[in-house]
Amino acid sequence: MRRSRTRDTEVCGVTAAIDSIDGKWKPSLLWLLEAGPRRPGELRRQLSGISEKVLTQALRDMEAEGLVHRQVFDELPLRTEYSLTPVGRELSEILAPLSDWGHRRLDRLGAAPPA
Repeated sequence: MRRSRTRDTEVCGVTAAIDSIDGKWKPSLLWLLEAGPRRPGELRRQLSGISEKVLTQALRDMEAEGLVHRQVFDELPLRTEYSLTPVGRELSEILAPLSDWGHRRLDRLGAAPPA
């Protein structure tokens, strides 16, 4: 297992933050969980193309980072829900301006004449 850069005090803050949400699915999971707790099956349906294995691994990684909380309800059938922790909510709020910037960039690219 590689040493996580988020635990390395010699790494810059931006690198540590990006390391927490690296990968294809973590930013989308943060965005979906911002609306409230979700069950894994619900997340999988909302993210077309993600496999159950990849979803599980991404959620486990995010739980280990302290971004999401996993709650297992002791009932039959077993029910599991994921929600944002305060740290995850803070990160989600910080990413909103980055998202806005990305949309403006896409608008500029769409308006640019073809090269």
